[in-house]
Amino acid sequence: MTHTFKIPGLVLTDHVLSLPLDRGSSDGETIEVFAREVAAPDGRDRPFLLFLQGGPGQEANRPTGRPSAPAWLERALRDFRVLMLDQRGTGLSTPYGAPGSVPPADPAADAERLTHYRADAIVQDAEAFRQHLGVERWSVLGQSFGGFCSLHYLSVAPDSLREVFFTGGVPPVGRPVDDIYSATFDTMRRLNHRYHRHFPEDGDRLRRLLDLCDAGEVRGPDGLPITRRLMRTIGNLFGKDGGAEAVHYLLERDPRSPAFAHDCAAAFPFNARNPLYAAIHESSYADGVPTRWSAERVEPDDFRGDSELLTGEHLFSWHFEDDAGLQPYREVASILAEQEWPRLFDPAVLAQVDVPCAAAIYADDPFVDRQFSEEVADLLPGMRPWLTDEYLHNGLGSGGDRVLDRLIGLTRGTI
Repeated sequence: MTHTFKIPGLVLTDHVLSLPLDRGSSDGETIEVFAREVAAPDGRDRPFLLFLQGGPGQEANRPTGRPSAPAWLERALRDFRVLMLDQRGTGLSTPYGAPGSVPPADPAADAERLTHYRADAIVQDAEAFRQHLGVERWSVLGQSFGGFCSLHYLSVAPDSLREVFFTGGVPPVGRPVDDIYSATFDTMRRLNHRYHRHFPEDGDRLRRLLDLCDAGEVRGPDGLPITRRLMRTIGNLFGKDGGAEAVHYLLERDPRSPAFAHDCAAAFPFNARNPLYAAIHESSYADGVPTRWSAERVEPDDFRGDSELLTGEHLFSWHFEDDAGLQPYREVASILAEQEWPRLFDPAVLAQVDVPCAAAIYADDPFVDRQFSEEVADLLPGMRPWLTDEYLHNGLGSGGDRVLDRLIGLTRGTI
């Protein structure tokens, strides 16, 4: 099914495919997967760029026209038409956590269902769209988790790819998941110290806020108390350009005000607005292993208990206790934490892939560790990495058109 319409300066074409939930089952359940083709009015015959956004569990961007389109999209449209995929379970694709499915009636069945929502299934969906559109090879831009999907794509279907651009998303290959989370805590410790150097007055504000949380006097929009450990997850913002400033502005507010409650809830990385992100988050790093609540197990002593250090994109089992909206997913998440996940990446294949690639690797990225990204960049023969401390994890969005423009130049040998 396709539908084309226009908004200022853009032509949008919607595509919907009915695809198997489980590719290994010939007669099982099907789901709908949605993608939106975005083109300049004079660029509807340009090559395709598949955009894979961060997540897991995040829908694609919704462009509102020009000149308000993101700068990276404006740059992309000079060379491409862009296919924005609502990854399965998100957006206009068949949603996970749809009305009638919360709480899950059968946690074991729901957990089994979610084993079909990782990068491997997303790449299979992308291949279905490539074939549907009659494209022999296309370019791919992977932001964050979208880069994880892109690397899997290179592992299983490199002949479908013309070139691949990674932004903050070259994943580790063959690394124990505990090593990965240990590295992210080290980066978060550094970002915490940097924050307090920049905003020295916020130390007292943060202590007062956490004391109020301990006393049960800070409440969310639902009226329920916010625990200290849940409050500390606002450190997730430290990994983004402008995030430290956002935390500072949050700490300026009266923590008992309605405005604080809403702004605070919006800053938490895991919540009921997107249960899919919480339920399968750690599986993104499970390259052939179970995670068993890795972030919780390797959390350093200085982050535990009544610590004032803010945490980042770290999922803990207590998220499904402290956040009332996530409580219905507690059993599902516990089952998935013990899941023996299949491998996502084949280093032997990747070492032979000659697809041109370029990657923006952010030096202080607490989401995707710089050291592990550089290791994998060295593995890929066609990769040209760009290590930079100019941006944090959201450099694609905050860097205007410069990040994508540089990656295109690196991939095509003009830089």
